[in-house]
Amino acid sequence: MRALVCPPVLALLMLCTACAARDLPGLGRHVPAAEIEYSQPVIPPEVEDAILALEPEALSEEQTLRLLSQAPAPRIINLNGSVHLVTMDSFSRFLIGMGYPESSVRQPGSGNYSYSSYQSGERLAGMVAWYYEREGMMPVLIGHSQGGMTVLRALYALDGEASPGIEVWNPLRDAGEGRHHIVDPRGGQARPVAGLRLGFASAIATGSTMRLLLGQWDMLGRLRTVPDSVEEFTGFRIRLDLLGANLLGSDRYRAAGSARVRDVVLPASYGHLTAVDTEDLSADPAARFWIETYRPGAEDPPTYLLQGESRRNILLAAELWHSLKRHWCMEIQRLIKAKRGLRGG
Repeated sequence: MRALVCPPVLALLMLCTACAARDLPGLGRHVPAAEIEYSQPVIPPEVEDAILALEPEALSEEQTLRLLSQAPAPRIINLNGSVHLVTMDSFSRFLIGMGYPESSVRQPGSGNYSYSSYQSGERLAGMVAWYYEREGMMPVLIGHSQGGMTVLRALYALDGEASPGIEVWNPLRDAGEGRHHIVDPRGGQARPVAGLRLGFASAIATGSTMRLLLGQWDMLGRLRTVPDSVEEFTGFRIRLDLLGANLLGSDRYRAAGSARVRDVVLPASYGHLTAVDTEDLSADPAARFWIETYRPGAEDPPTYLLQGESRRNILLAAELWHSLKRHWCMEIQRLIKAKRGLRGG
């Protein structure tokens, strides 16, 4: 007796399989590492003082553009889903339009707006370590669909699953560096990659249906459990989303231990493949104002803000922008305190 698979799911699976080989990292043009210099910009002491006085939970647009924009920002690694033509590029352009530094969103070397999810969790964790060592701030991981699974794989690897250790991975050369330790930029001591803890990570519309169809069975029971290798995690689910649902257990995201986990349910009007289409929101004055003043747990967007195709994903955009601004501020404050501590002032 043959197993029956509905035509839309079968078509999507075939597209994923056909595109997997083309979506592997390393196919873009990379600039040699020697041509890219990593140095922390000098922040005037008065700007440092003003940034240290900021309240991360209640940042205004003016504070973001006037103060945070004068400082570096944590690297954001936006991971695509399994379908080659559906990327996180739109969301990356939304972040840049909102004022996030373009250099901290696009890949150095290739200039790509997003990263492939067709990589191991250990490899992504090694990339996180490479960026942290050079930029002094812990990167942020955000994954859509399969990308969310890859984010969780990386978190599990950092939490101690990788054996014998996690190799530092150089994204410029798309190769490992043959070492499992970094020099911690905040203290100067050597430390293993395993054990690093991210500030923020997120998964969007990540479910068990495609994990089952693509043979990623080892993650079926772990898609909703967040390990301690991240301080804060937001998991987004879409109502009535067959591809993004967890059909084999609880559909709510939960912490395995100390991670602060938010489980956000998006309306059924969000599409699985189009949920991250957000770039037009940053150029829409009314939408931008609502996003900038949004606080988690606030009321849903008013009806007038949901009119028009370009505004359909405004809640997702507002949730993530609030979290990213908050962690941008927190990481800069940590960096400033660490640098002042190292120089004794």
